[in-house]
Amino acid sequence: MKKIWLFVMIIGLFTACQESLEDRCAREAQEYTKKKCPVKLDNNTTLDSMVFERQTHTLHYYYRLTGLADSDSILQKIDAIGSLKQELKNTTSLRVYKENKYRFAYTFHSEKDPEKVLLDVVFTDKDY
Repeated sequence: MKKIWLFVMIIGLFTACQESLEDRCAREAQEYTKKKCPVKLDNNTTLDSMVFERQTHTLHYYYRLTGLADSDSILQKIDAIGSLKQELKNTTSLRVYKENKYRFAYTFHSEKDPEKVLLDVVFTDKDY
């Protein structure tokens, strides 16, 4: 009987130490932002931060556009929404979040006018 009780206690201890998926997502977003952001992705695009919004299960990416990309019309011209959706579909590192039907939001701000939102889009499990 003592062996069974000890086994149950050890299993309980290991399961109590596991991080929930929400906690993991929040931690990873915070660590990435702290260690790597802002990160210049190309000549005109900078990832400023990533945030996990617990209430909506949304991983939110905030970008800043500069130069030629700092325009409403250019984002429509290049089909930015379609490109983002395709990239999300192809990103294997987000598989666990996609399997759990998390949402992914992308907000692009202008560098010339930081208050101006050039694009704001949210993808749900129906999109990927």
